[in-house]
Amino acid sequence: MDLRATSQFRVRLLAISLSVAVSSGLMALKFYAYWLTGSTAILSDALESIINVVASSFALGSIIFAAKSPDPSHPYGHGKIEFFSAGFEGALIILAALGIFYQAWPQLLHPRGLPHLSGGVLILLGVNVVNLGLGAGLVLVGKRTQSLVLVADGKHILTDVYTTGGVLLGLGLVLLTGWYWLDGAVAFLVGVNIIITGAKLVRQAVAGLMDASAPQLLQEIAAILQKHRKSIWIDVHQLRARRSGDRVHVDFHLILPRDLSLEEGHREVKDLEKIFQSHFGPAADILIHLDPCEDPICPICGYNPCRHRQADTRQQSLWPPEVLTAKPEG
Repeated sequence: MDLRATSQFRVRLLAISLSVAVSSGLMALKFYAYWLTGSTAILSDALESIINVVASSFALGSIIFAAKSPDPSHPYGHGKIEFFSAGFEGALIILAALGIFYQAWPQLLHPRGLPHLSGGVLILLGVNVVNLGLGAGLVLVGKRTQSLVLVADGKHILTDVYTTGGVLLGLGLVLLTGWYWLDGAVAFLVGVNIIITGAKLVRQAVAGLMDASAPQLLQEIAAILQKHRKSIWIDVHQLRARRSGDRVHVDFHLILPRDLSLEEGHREVKDLEKIFQSHFGPAADILIHLDPCEDPICPICGYNPCRHRQADTRQQSLWPPEVLTAKPEG
């Protein structure tokens, strides 16, 4: 593992380890608040926190596993474990929401009193402030280190912040009005939001496992090609790319002048590999297929002088993602 990848791995490992430790402590505080008050909403929030701890622990294992280098049995690396982890977290979020509905329904229909409610609300408020910082920090670190697992875990924790915020709102209204049915009603509504978030994580994980198109990554690659474009690079087509853990896989066809030697074509491929690896890191896997130019392509070719030219250059082809990913006609 190179220096940059090692540094990113350490940051990811530290962040997810902190998530496991902090989430465990906050979960214990929520159960203590439930013991004080007997609030169904607080119990539902505490149950959701169990999912946080389990999911963070699973994410810790997936980050360690995803960092393993490619081997003969996994030639493309182990990065897709992150999609399994994200899908697992999404499923757990949906399960937590169902648990919230189960706990909230009796309190909604047959409300009961809540002792020591003000003390429980103060504990819950402190927990929520810490959770907000933890969730936002994980999403930020996940985006910087390009880790879907950290982003998913951070978003999961932020859903816990929304849950706790909804519970605090409901309990605050209970304190003001004495309407104990609000304890169940607000928890029920927050559960709907949790299901939506969980469904989004599951959909994102399925898209990654199925190698769905990644528009942002394709746009990034298009910008790199356009920035470093040479006149000798006549055109690019059939671009395919995907991100898996800290690895980026890119392959495309590059059209070069037909009279270039094998050594010259190889040199252009190596130049492109260095450009991509400078941007994405040494873990980037680049596969470039060379195609010779043909006469009909002359109007978009900027390579000049060329002894095979049959027509003047009208305009070099632009390289937005939709053009780069297209297959050539015929």
